[in-house]
Amino acid sequence: MHWFNSQIKSSLLALLSSEALTPSARTGRIEDIRQLMLNELKHCGELKFPQVVRRVRYATDAQALWYARGEFMAALAATHGEAIARAKINHISEKFKGLLPKGLHTRVSPLGN
Repeated sequence: MHWFNSQIKSSLLALLSSEALTPSARTGRIEDIRQLMLNELKHCGELKFPQVVRRVRYATDAQALWYARGEFMAALAATHGEAIARAKINHISEKFKGLLPKGLHTRVSPLGN
């Protein structure tokens, strides 16, 4: 039943997102983002941040990965510093285009870079 609910949710979100993607393309892009995040976590101490690794590894959809970015950013910043972490998170955030509803995209900060 969980599979059925996630398929319905993915279908509805695909209708709401800015680009129409096939389910296999959507899954492939989500897995690419997941792998990018997991690779970065390997470099910053997978053993040091196991809760973040689990959250990324077991995220069920693009929204779950999107919301994991805060913890992911904190892990990167603790290891590399905030400037490098921000650059990495910006690169990964670009990969979400077309996967999320329009309301979940990154907004320009009034604080600048």
